[in-house]
Amino acid sequence: MLSCGRRDDVNVPVWLWLVTIVALCAVILVDLFVVDHKPHAVTMGEATRWVIFYLSLAVVFGLGIWAFYGGVSAGEFFAGYLTEYSLSIDNLFIFVIIMAAFKVPAEHQHRVLLVGIVIALIMRGIFIAVGAAAIARFSWVFYLFALVLLVTAYKLLREHGQEEKEYHENAGLRLMRRVLPVTKEYHGHHTTVKIDGKRWVTPMLVVMAAIGTTDLLFALDSIPAIFGLTKEPYLVFTANAFALMGLRQLYFLLGGLLSRLVYLSYGLAVILAFIGVKLILEALHENDLPFLNGGDPVPVPTVGIALSLSVIVGVLAITTVASLIKSRSVAKRDAAAAAQVTDAEPAAVRGPQPHETGQGAHSWSDRRPATDNP
Repeated sequence: MLSCGRRDDVNVPVWLWLVTIVALCAVILVDLFVVDHKPHAVTMGEATRWVIFYLSLAVVFGLGIWAFYGGVSAGEFFAGYLTEYSLSIDNLFIFVIIMAAFKVPAEHQHRVLLVGIVIALIMRGIFIAVGAAAIARFSWVFYLFALVLLVTAYKLLREHGQEEKEYHENAGLRLMRRVLPVTKEYHGHHTTVKIDGKRWVTPMLVVMAAIGTTDLLFALDSIPAIFGLTKEPYLVFTANAFALMGLRQLYFLLGGLLSRLVYLSYGLAVILAFIGVKLILEALHENDLPFLNGGDPVPVPTVGIALSLSVIVGVLAITTVASLIKSRSVAKRDAAAAAQVTDAEPAAVRGPQPHETGQGAHSWSDRRPATDNP
């Protein structure tokens, strides 16, 4: 059973792991073979319904943890889930770039994200198992995790506002292209296709691998972050699973809203730095390194899960509100500037307006562009 005590008191039964994994597989199969049975561009309404579904699923799961295992374990799950979800939102910027770089058709983007995220979930499961084993054996791993989080927080602050970089394929994808023959064009949703008796890989498989392997890099900071909130591998895994499963629908729902979250990296930097400091304090509090305080615990205060959850929720709320206010202010300013430029243009330059020619509300973009021919 889950325990609110120390790490060695925790004992998650095997059947609970099996039931959880089977349930996750069932959700993935329903999504893949029912929802994505007919490839289509995901609508805003459809994405909204699925985001609400996955959020509700996470809340119900968290309440179940609360009912059976107590408020501390539930608080750890919710804190971990919110942290992983917020970090995943920041990762959506990269997913947008990958989709654009591979020119993925809109009707196939849902399948690409689903399979890519399944790959990511498997990889994160391996990371979590390795991380849990390392924590159980080496106390200094906390200091390493804390260093990773503090460095990541610094990078987020330093890179804020910099121009978005182009996507470059990693070494694994370049090796895939050298080893496997890849077609230049998509063939529906197929990942492989037979041409003239030879089996080819389509760009669909490559972009799925790109999403999955790119998330592996994101896990290098998100996994240490959640281990700073809970040492229970089951909570770490389920928080990651719920965050990733709801991520692909959030991709379609947010759309242009991503560019409006201008202060998101600041908020994430604060959260990661906070968790990094929390890890250092906990490591000192349970110190067994012989060169620190003679191997005895250092009497430093520790941060409880209630305070951690409050800080995470508060920072995300402030970041989101401040970002939307800033974006709205910039949009108004740009609109006012555009209006002034338009008013200052001579009528001859602008040409006759629709209301002046009696053409009603037709847009200039509806007209065919002029040719260069005389």
